[in-house]
Amino acid sequence: MSSFADLRDRTLSGVVMAVLGIGAVWAGGMVFTGLVCLLCGVMIWELTRMLDPDAPSGKAEAAGFTAAVALLVFTLQLSGFWLLGVVALSVALLAWRFPKDRGMAAAYLALILFAGLGLIALRGVYGWDWVLWLVLIVIGSDVAGYFAGRLIGGPKLWPRVSPKKTWSGTVAGWVLAVAIGWGFMGVLGAGAGLIVVSVLVAMAGQAGDIAESAIKRHAGIKDSSNLIPGHGGFMDRFDAMIAAALMVLVLAETGVLGLVRTCVGAGC
Repeated sequence: MSSFADLRDRTLSGVVMAVLGIGAVWAGGMVFTGLVCLLCGVMIWELTRMLDPDAPSGKAEAAGFTAAVALLVFTLQLSGFWLLGVVALSVALLAWRFPKDRGMAAAYLALILFAGLGLIALRGVYGWDWVLWLVLIVIGSDVAGYFAGRLIGGPKLWPRVSPKKTWSGTVAGWVLAVAIGWGFMGVLGAGAGLIVVSVLVAMAGQAGDIAESAIKRHAGIKDSSNLIPGHGGFMDRFDAMIAAALMVLVLAETGVLGLVRTCVGAGC
């Protein structure tokens, strides 16, 4: 039972976040955009505290606030190449303020901010049901991995970076992604290719989880913060989500997502 000692706090926090998230996804517009920008700002605050622990008071808060406001303004005022360009410039400027680990900081800053763009674009272009699909893929993979890893156990996936991750949990996440993709084919009007896309998104989420674990190990800390009971910080909770959202953005920009959505008649 000790393996499930954190399950109560984890579940309660998850329910609260799910209710708020589903409400924002349903509302769309400025409500959803504002929430995404806020989350990105909080995660950048956490990242700054992790990689620049000796920073003067207020530096992390300023970085998070600046990033959130900038992302909101850029999203509302720009589009296309200009939007991508100014976000990339923002990443470079924010990363330059780190006294060390600038490459690592830049990579994760880019992940956070471009994933934010991906989530906002997915809601605006594809609709709330596609965002719900993405959220369920990430949450389902995490839950499947959590229980399979503790009930089945077995070989570790990458013990040096993420000691708790097992192959059984990883594969369980893929299996549940297949089930969710199959279940959403009719809802999203997508072909069987959605099943493959769902697995790719789940894999990206798992990679995001491992990437954040690597940063925490590098920084010598257990959690990105203590803001969420049972989960640690927002990076701890949304590390998989932002990586999955970035994967969806890539699939959308390369036309794969549109192809999956339009090839129902061909059975693809």
